[in-house]
Amino acid sequence: MTIETVTATIDPKEAAHFGAMAADWWDPAGSSAMLHKLNPVRLRYIRTAIDRHWPGEAQAFRPLAGKRALDVGCGAGLLTEPLARLGATVTGLDAAPENIAAATAHAAGQALTIDYRATPVEAMADAGFDLVTSMEVIEHVADPAAFVRALAAKLSPDGLMILSTPNRTPLSRLAMITIGESVGGIPKGTHDWHKFITPDELTALLDQAGLDVTDNIGLSFDPGRGFTLSANTAINYLLTARHKP
Repeated sequence: MTIETVTATIDPKEAAHFGAMAADWWDPAGSSAMLHKLNPVRLRYIRTAIDRHWPGEAQAFRPLAGKRALDVGCGAGLLTEPLARLGATVTGLDAAPENIAAATAHAAGQALTIDYRATPVEAMADAGFDLVTSMEVIEHVADPAAFVRALAAKLSPDGLMILSTPNRTPLSRLAMITIGESVGGIPKGTHDWHKFITPDELTALLDQAGLDVTDNIGLSFDPGRGFTLSANTAINYLLTARHKP
């Protein structure tokens, strides 16, 4: 575990909020219960995006073998660990040292080798990652444009970036804050609706950073099936991007 100096895009209040959740991050019924429910759907999307971007590995158990992956805002490793199991050499970054400590301990218990660092992406010297992921993070940073530029700078020329974030709509306010932070299991104070980013806004930030969006899809909630991928982006969405030709 490496601890480095925090820079501008990290909001210290946000880091403290999520750091306080570190102890029970891996408890499916704990403060990160919503992330546990989201994770299988996110992983399904990521696997599809990987298979599309690197054809020929669609049937492989470890399609990321020989590739480097960077998970930014990794928390205690809910997504980072599956990326390692898919074969990648993985680095996980998080602003909260408490999360990195929990992630490191959990990975050791799973016999997984993951390079976890309590550092902002802007302060990281490494680059040339084949896959860069950042899930439910950009809505918590102080400067989204600078954050996207930093992510883009870590991506290899033929790499794949996958992001997810809540949309800024009346429905997302109702679902994620009014309901989600009262009876839906999301800890109070997790979200600031005014910091949510629309798909058009995020696409523009990626464009300014030299990336093209190649796919985007909504993440919806179905009372019978739970979270599902959907054409409806009103609550939350995922997208993939790559460097412009």
